[in-house]
Amino acid sequence: MPPKSNPLRLNKLQLKTLTLFQELARSPQTSTEQQNGDVLITMLPRPHGNHFHIGERVVMAADASGLQNPAAWRALERKGLIMGNFPLALVLTQAGRDYPTEMRDAILIGADH
Repeated sequence: MPPKSNPLRLNKLQLKTLTLFQELARSPQTSTEQQNGDVLITMLPRPHGNHFHIGERVVMAADASGLQNPAAWRALERKGLIMGNFPLALVLTQAGRDYPTEMRDAILIGADH
């Protein structure tokens, strides 16, 4: 039987936020991998205009409201997906790295500049 989609029943804001944390974890400019598989994310991007960049991808600012939302961070922390120090830094746990958000292609766009 295939794994259940969204087994922790995250809402759309939480899924988008986790997707962005996963993408930040892929970029060496914004994260450092730890020996246990967790990733320390120390830089959250700031929008310029209506978008911002994560590595080579572009994200619309409207899809990133959870990055500055303490309730979204707390929900992800309660579910064991992050360990946060809102709004400064967070650790994306291995469970958070592996969680199937299925939103990457919907909110991350290939960079054009």
